[in-house]
Amino acid sequence: MQRAGALFAGLGMWWWLSWDLVAVCEAAKGRVPRLRLSYKDLLATNRSVLFLGHRGSLDFRSLYLDEYRDRLFIGGKDTLYSLRLDQTNMDVKEIYWPPLPGQKEECFRKGKDLVTECANYIRVLYPLNRTHLLACGTGAFHPVCAFIYVGHRGEHMFSMDPTSVESGRGRCPHEPNRAFASTFFGGDLYTGLTADFLGRDSVIFRTMGHRSSLRTEMDQRLLNAPKFVAAYMIPENDDRDNDKVYFFFTEKAAESDSKGHAIFSRVGRICVNDAGGQRVLVNKWSTFNKARLVCSVPGPDGIDTHFDELEDVFLLRAKDGKNPEVYALFSTISNVFQGFAICVYRMADIWEVFNGPFAHKDGPDHQWAAYEGKVPYPRPGVCPSKTTNQPSRQYSSTKDYPDEVLQFARAHPLMSKSVYPIQRRPVLVKTNLQHRLRQLVVDRVEAEDGHYDVMFIGTEAGSILKVIALQRGNFATVEEVVLEELQVFKVPVPITEMEISVKRQMLYVGSRVGVAQVKLHQCETYGTACAECCLARDPYCAWDGLTCTRYQESGKRRFRRQDIQNGNPMHQCLDQNLTGENR
Repeated sequence: MQRAGALFAGLGMWWWLSWDLVAVCEAAKGRVPRLRLSYKDLLATNRSVLFLGHRGSLDFRSLYLDEYRDRLFIGGKDTLYSLRLDQTNMDVKEIYWPPLPGQKEECFRKGKDLVTECANYIRVLYPLNRTHLLACGTGAFHPVCAFIYVGHRGEHMFSMDPTSVESGRGRCPHEPNRAFASTFFGGDLYTGLTADFLGRDSVIFRTMGHRSSLRTEMDQRLLNAPKFVAAYMIPENDDRDNDKVYFFFTEKAAESDSKGHAIFSRVGRICVNDAGGQRVLVNKWSTFNKARLVCSVPGPDGIDTHFDELEDVFLLRAKDGKNPEVYALFSTISNVFQGFAICVYRMADIWEVFNGPFAHKDGPDHQWAAYEGKVPYPRPGVCPSKTTNQPSRQYSSTKDYPDEVLQFARAHPLMSKSVYPIQRRPVLVKTNLQHRLRQLVVDRVEAEDGHYDVMFIGTEAGSILKVIALQRGNFATVEEVVLEELQVFKVPVPITEMEISVKRQMLYVGSRVGVAQVKLHQCETYGTACAECCLARDPYCAWDGLTCTRYQESGKRRFRRQDIQNGNPMHQCLDQNLTGENR
């Protein structure tokens, strides 16, 4: 365990204490983590618990955190696991689910690796109803799905219904490592993936439920070599007919000036009640729109540095469930400069762009511009609802939409304006890192002077950075405070998935070798003195008069000390036990 600063041991005169505090304050305000906790430190302090599977190698691919049942479901190589989280000793059940006989051999004959590719990697896990999960795996390049019985709350049942096994094509990727995104809503599974063996048919699908199955057309205007990152159902208002599913992805940008087709990040959306067209876009999405996501830093010469490669997305939902914020982790594509940035977007700003002008290009020799002609009614991309279903114009389904609306939607999927982040700049920029940043989750934490968004960033080296970003002045500058660096896994392995449980105050971290349960905070680790607790600047933690402990809004204010903005113990701790001695 290493601390970026002195520990105030053996302090005497007040002037000596003052100089020491100043030195530590300066260190704490840098980008050096206040605490660095090794793999051994996390285990020794009970900060982390690891699950590595029962067969020596978990080969993790997916997880589903069930807060209602207090269960964690994990998908690995040929195996599904169920872990009870409400017991001191981890209660684990498993289901062995290998490919069907002959499929591994066929996979190998087609040129795939027998060990790393020709297996059933479980990549889809969603709650189907009160007693079952939907699970889908790659099936040695023969995607397959099944229903898993998990019982009711309080039970630990875990079994597969063999009669439910069916093809998973369009629901799960063929490959164990190819990027894809999915979400499950209203009994329907929405996926963004490549749907063929060769990985050429990039598509957004809807399958399973009572609604008709739909997909995007094979048209580069819609999707151009995309890499899918995330998918969410995000309600726009109280009218359920306006519900839309949003996909976040990167793709080759046709509108770019670059002849090599630059990569841009996108947000695309489709209506949940889309039924396709009657004559045009039959069994195809008829409401698909997309817009560019911009994350850039203004340069001194007026040229922005763009972070165009989307790595991960986290949806931070508000307490009222309306207008959530989208946290997005980006990286640069340049071979010369490697950097990472986190930008935050308001859904209200995303909606405004989708309600704006469409992008249009008259021909190959023309420039892209905003479409200035007449837009047909109902507006392309609008969901059929009470607004469109009027006595004079009855459009209760997309099948009722005029052909000209669907033709326009097919030819103009891209919006003219881009989506910019809050303050039009990142909240965090990191450059010259030893390891790439891969995953992101965020927790909004109440502190003494307001709320702070604590970011947990997973790296390709098996570590997690716990960071806050403090806005300064007129929001033109941001101070980055790295609270902790946690080495979750023993070996430097990429973190591929993270889920946060605010209820349990835990982080669930997945990598190829295993899954870790990590406490969001362990305040006593910062030290035994008021000054050490104050210097930590951790929104989770405060000095309560005796120890550094979890901040409680309802706690006694008389003894509570916390200073996230400045981390100034000289101001906070003069009337407290400064050194942790004489207690």
